[in-house]
Amino acid sequence: MNFGVKMQGGEPAAVLKVSESEGKLEGLATAVTPNKNSSNSSCGAAVSGGGGSGSRGGSTKGWQYSDHMENVYGYLMKYTNLVTGWQYRFFVLNNEAGLLEYFVNEQSRNQKPRGTLQLAGAVISPSDEDSHTFTVNAASGEQYKLRATDAKERQHWVSRLQICTQHHTEAIGKMMSHAEGQQRDLMKRIECLPASGLLSSLDQDLLMLKATSMATMNCLNDCFHILQLQHASHQKSALPSGTTIEWLEPKIPLSNHYKNGAEQPYATEPSKPMAVPEAQSVAESGVLAREPEEINADDEIEDTCDNKEDDLGAVEEQRSVILHLLSQLKLGMDLTRVVLPTFILEKRSLLEMYADFMSHPDLFIGITNGATPEDRMIRFVEYYLTSFHEGRKGAIAKKPYNPIIGETFHCSWRVPRSEVASSAGGSSSSPVVTNHAPLPEEAPTQGSSDSYTVRFVAEQVSHHPPVSGFYAECAERKMCVNAHVWTKSKFLGMSIGVTMVGEGILSLLEHGEEYTFSLPCAYARSILTVPWVELGGKVSVNCAKTGYSASITFHTKPFYGGKLHRVTAEVKHNVTSTVVCRAQGEWNSVLEFTYSSGDTKYVDLTKLPVTKKRVRPLERQGPFESRRLWKNVTDSLRESEIDKATEHKRTLEERQRSEERHRADTGTPWKTKYFVKEGEGWVYHKPLWKVIPSQPAE
Repeated sequence: MNFGVKMQGGEPAAVLKVSESEGKLEGLATAVTPNKNSSNSSCGAAVSGGGGSGSRGGSTKGWQYSDHMENVYGYLMKYTNLVTGWQYRFFVLNNEAGLLEYFVNEQSRNQKPRGTLQLAGAVISPSDEDSHTFTVNAASGEQYKLRATDAKERQHWVSRLQICTQHHTEAIGKMMSHAEGQQRDLMKRIECLPASGLLSSLDQDLLMLKATSMATMNCLNDCFHILQLQHASHQKSALPSGTTIEWLEPKIPLSNHYKNGAEQPYATEPSKPMAVPEAQSVAESGVLAREPEEINADDEIEDTCDNKEDDLGAVEEQRSVILHLLSQLKLGMDLTRVVLPTFILEKRSLLEMYADFMSHPDLFIGITNGATPEDRMIRFVEYYLTSFHEGRKGAIAKKPYNPIIGETFHCSWRVPRSEVASSAGGSSSSPVVTNHAPLPEEAPTQGSSDSYTVRFVAEQVSHHPPVSGFYAECAERKMCVNAHVWTKSKFLGMSIGVTMVGEGILSLLEHGEEYTFSLPCAYARSILTVPWVELGGKVSVNCAKTGYSASITFHTKPFYGGKLHRVTAEVKHNVTSTVVCRAQGEWNSVLEFTYSSGDTKYVDLTKLPVTKKRVRPLERQGPFESRRLWKNVTDSLRESEIDKATEHKRTLEERQRSEERHRADTGTPWKTKYFVKEGEGWVYHKPLWKVIPSQPAE
């Protein structure tokens, strides 16, 4: 059979005659494609009948190498699969379209191709295993493993494919530059419109167009940059296994000016004079530096505050502000220093949100009731997976207040001992449990021996980066948890991602065990329509003493199909690599636990009773405790007075900035109240393990 090469500009085209039965090179001749209408002419490739001799003529020339674009076609061997192995297929390199197509044979060339690869961004690599094989790795991840007749034929295919690949990859860059220019022109035309009138620069449809076009170009730019990096890496050397290419940081900073003339409630730098005199703010900073205050749990009463977050009215009314904000952001931008609009805030501080993760204190206390290390690790995983549901208020994604440095939050829970006993068998010894018995309405209020008390304290220990420390303990059961979390927010186009950097340690002092754990990422999706929250990423739990660990994966929804809020978990004994428990389900719905004994348990989180936290009345709280500190903002949001809420919020933030400037000018370091920095983490100043000695290791 003939292997044809069509070249532009009348260049000689080599023709190979290959036996179809043996696949050996039998002859080499020269053909010339006419200059005129060369794109429509044929090289006269044909399939020979048998395995003829095919003698070489005296005018035969070798392979022709050049930088010209050629449409190459001919038979190559393609590795199909383990069953059929290598098969002859007829390949066509379409330079104009940037495609590598193949057919079963040359006769089927006029039919639909059996397969097609886009060559833009592809990597063509000669194989090291022999001189005949090469691979074509498309940017989509698809790969063709091909084999030529000999080294010269392979070199010709590889060089022609590489030239075509480079041409079309560069063409994408030119298209991107052209699209960027058009997008900039669109932005300029919208911003030049008057601020009011029949068609204004603040028209919601135009702002939507502006925001989505910006997000689209950001995504395309970063994808193209990643494609270039991947291509360059493959050209130099294969990427090591496990290497990932992450989103790049923005190449230009957030613009600090807004051309539409709108108000700037979300500017990155303060645009108004200080709302609180500096002398007053500095004086109050002395209050923050006082010695830790001992909070008596008997002074706390059951919380009656119920701030529902399902109302989307304010978001709908202020959609143009959201669109205007999004149109200024860049993909991958760190949102830590971006002040977001007030109306998208929850009516609580982030410190209080961390406390809501303890809304099932009976499950928390029940961890230490486990009879074996295996049982205690399983109980911890069960508690961990049930803690996120109550931490989210409502289905609409809103953001808690960013805590002010020095802000604190205190609360406690009273848990009847009988309730902990009834939930203590919640592992492999109790196969089927759908929910726990309801808590009595009136729990003991004065530290009764009939109940356990779980105390909680949180403090914002750093402003940049924004680090929160929180601590909870049940002294009667000799157990406590200490954690520090640094939140990193990034703009992802149509989503906002929040990474929870840090770790927690649960200490079971009567068993001498420590469980280290991390937290998943959170994502606010569909921020231009109805925003909603999902969790994502892998977290781990480890107990070095017992050798048990757990791997938990929060699955984000695929682009097409798939369930929301899926989570899977696996508890393993590391020494024997034995899986002792598996869990699956939705972190805000129903969870299924399967144990090594074969037993199964279901937990319906929507029916799981919530223990209300106990807090001190507002008038007895300190000026920098969360609810008192944010009272004016919360009250204004509750009354839908967005402008007032924004002004109160700006006052708090400006006071924080002025105090920070004063400390910088005077060289005064910040002094925390309840947490002490140890290494890279923060530890409660008086943890239970310093008060009650831990059980020595067995």
